[in-house]
Amino acid sequence: MSASNTPTATCPFSGATSASAAVEESAGGTAAGASPAAAMTGVEAPVADWVTIPDLHADPFPIYQRMRSESPVHWVPAVNRYMVTSYAACHEIEQDEERFSADENNSLMKRAMGHSMLRKDNPKHQVDRDSYGATLRPGTIKKHWNEIFTANHEKYLSELVAKGPGADFVWDYAAPYAAENLRLICGFHNASQQDMQRWSQTMIDGTGNYADDPEIWDKSAASSAEVDAAIDEMLPYLAKNPDHSLLSGLASMPIPLEAIRANLKMTIGGGLNEPRDVLATTIWALLNHPEQLEAVKNDAKLHAVAFEESVRWVAPIGMYPRETTQDVVLEGVHLPKGSRLGVVLGAANRDPEVFEDPESFNIFRPKKPHLGFGGGVHFCAGTWIARAQVAQIAMPALLERIPDLRLAPTAPSIDAGWVFRGMTKMPVTWG
Repeated sequence: MSASNTPTATCPFSGATSASAAVEESAGGTAAGASPAAAMTGVEAPVADWVTIPDLHADPFPIYQRMRSESPVHWVPAVNRYMVTSYAACHEIEQDEERFSADENNSLMKRAMGHSMLRKDNPKHQVDRDSYGATLRPGTIKKHWNEIFTANHEKYLSELVAKGPGADFVWDYAAPYAAENLRLICGFHNASQQDMQRWSQTMIDGTGNYADDPEIWDKSAASSAEVDAAIDEMLPYLAKNPDHSLLSGLASMPIPLEAIRANLKMTIGGGLNEPRDVLATTIWALLNHPEQLEAVKNDAKLHAVAFEESVRWVAPIGMYPRETTQDVVLEGVHLPKGSRLGVVLGAANRDPEVFEDPESFNIFRPKKPHLGFGGGVHFCAGTWIARAQVAQIAMPALLERIPDLRLAPTAPSIDAGWVFRGMTKMPVTWG
């Protein structure tokens, strides 16, 4: 394929394109120290056999720092795929579904949730995504969902306050708040917010089950069957009693039941853990940076800024898969056709080539686009819902209601995860 016909994706900061190697070759140049053949074919990815899943779960960021410094792409035996850690390489993948397919073979997400839109390429992806449009568009959020989010926030914040100092910010407030919002967004009038939490956690555990733990698969399968039963019960009801929910909209569309089930399971996963984890991580970060917390309290516009910086700093969905459809040279690294990739947003968002002092949480940093919500055709459809729940409603009301909120000094907070990362324990106090 000639350089002029090669699909390109330009990094907004480095200016590098996917066709850069071919362009260099046509101009008679190569990268410093590289042979002309290497410029055309790429080098083999280094093997990161020192990476373990327990280490990734505990704290992946030092691992990502080392990997980025060595190569933008590594083969990681522990997860049986290439992990892509540079901003430029992740951005290139996101913009090019022709060479990097979302429809991965032997996908963990397909096994846990079915074949959802997240594991489809266009045009099939767009058909499924369009079916969600009316429920999740900003106008519907403003006119309908914000009032519901506000009521749910008041309910669960009051429950946190009633439990008193020592309550857990995540499990006594952020999780039930996000779960109840999602229950109504989806249209599960036959389930509880506790059901939503259990379904979400067990199915995303399946999606991230790179260790192939059979107990995780059993729990994921049980929740998947429960969701199928709940959907089957709600679809005929909502066809006769329509509302603003996703299931109500889908009940009147010619969407196959298999696709409805898979897409709702995908939504239960990301639609709960994203707002839950961003809310908890943002407040945790602000409580650890009092000067930034004070700035947010004094300037309402900074709630949204803190939200975006939190997503950059700790991407709640830290990695997603892709598969190469042909032999590819990605940032100088050769990847054979059929290579299984992990696009590590948690690493890309801390790339020092793009972000100054990237390991630090800093709401005052120059504004640059992060990749925390993905990109290209698969840009997260729930982004506006998450921003509304967290930055527009929860954060301002929370900091006004409990202005002296602080982390409990005698019980440390814990953050964990790498495919999905967030706070797993966050005792707070006040008064």
